[in-house]
Amino acid sequence: MTRMSEDRPDWERDGRDWPHRDASRFVEASGLRWHVQAMGPADAPVLLLVHGTGAATHSWRGLMPALAGRFRVIAPDLPGHGFTDPLPAGRLSLPGMASALADLTTQLDVRPVVAVGHSAGAAILARTCLDARLSPRLLVALNGALKPFPGLASILFPSMARMLFLNRMTPKIFAWTADRAAVQRLIQGTGSRIDPVGLDLYRRLFRKPAHVAGALGMMANWNLDALDRALPRLGVRTLLVVGSDDKAVAPDTAFAVRDRLPDARVELMRGLGHLAHEEAPERVAAAILAEFDALTAAEAPRST
Repeated sequence: MTRMSEDRPDWERDGRDWPHRDASRFVEASGLRWHVQAMGPADAPVLLLVHGTGAATHSWRGLMPALAGRFRVIAPDLPGHGFTDPLPAGRLSLPGMASALADLTTQLDVRPVVAVGHSAGAAILARTCLDARLSPRLLVALNGALKPFPGLASILFPSMARMLFLNRMTPKIFAWTADRAAVQRLIQGTGSRIDPVGLDLYRRLFRKPAHVAGALGMMANWNLDALDRALPRLGVRTLLVVGSDDKAVAPDTAFAVRDRLPDARVELMRGLGHLAHEEAPERVAAAILAEFDALTAAEAPRST
């Protein structure tokens, strides 16, 4: 039995009016039951969306349709998040999460040409590319959490998350206190302001102890040191989209990462925070499409 299975989000109750519910299905892969959304022409090139810690597919409610005119957009709930089963303890790590995601794409028989990850989702995709499990033409990091926390925080943050995760009461206490005001403070603490619908969807998930445990477990087992050392080997073209007001991942991080990658560019979006893709999905979609078009044009054979 999975941990706190009785406190997991219920699809029929909590997902009754889930954004793009008609695009949802459940898929068995890597020993887990995944909630996956798909939108766009079935014969279009595939674009994969991977959300960050504590989120779910609702995070893409504005961005998905903005991209679905050009791509077959696939967006899963990560393990332990939303309506997807959690990973067992032995696989709860960045490599474990990356491997499970790659297994899902294999089960779905999709080969993304574009992979877009928000925050920790960008780290998962980078690890999957470095492990040669995915080979997109373009990797997009939206406020990507691609470097270890600076100084003492690199030790204290995972340790604190691990301590909270191991305390079985922590997710329940967090869920009990996740009222609208608390969720709004949490979101605003990232430098973003999202609409009431978005706040309600986060609150719906945060009131479920199993979802909270999934987020804590992910943070507790997060080690970016190996990824940081390997980043210079990331051969895929990378677009680093950064909200200038991000208070969760310092905007300077993207410029430091860019300088260590063989083929990368930063797109700075002023006035947006950590959830830039929820605040201004059309702006973010335009940046992704423009980068993909530029890459396609550069790869096209020159006429003689």
